[in-house]
Amino acid sequence: QIQLVESGGGSVQAGGSLRLSCVASGYPLYMAWFRQTPGQEREGVASIRDQEPTAYRDSVKGRFTISKDWDKNTLYLQMNSLRPEDTAIYYCASTFTLRGDSFDANEYNAWGQGTQVTVAS
Repeated sequence: QIQLVESGGGSVQAGGSLRLSCVASGYPLYMAWFRQTPGQEREGVASIRDQEPTAYRDSVKGRFTISKDWDKNTLYLQMNSLRPEDTAIYYCASTFTLRGDSFDANEYNAWGQGTQVTVAS
């Protein structure tokens, strides 16, 4: 079972930047970032296969970048031009096989503990 540990969350003003990191205990082929706010479903933000980004949520395109450093077993999410609506708990997820939508949370069998991102207006 892959273990995932996120870091890098925090509080910023609108327009600011944060970089989230997720260290994996192995080398899962598929990884993604999800986010969740109270009372809402967990939603996909960005996904990657190996080191190639495969999808971005429409609302984050052009602002967020997903990347992976195999040497460090680390997944990143660079978030620029942050907006108050980006406020959420962010989770990284991984799986070795993906049969469907990379933004379907049920596709992933390993999850990090989550890191809070708060964007003030």
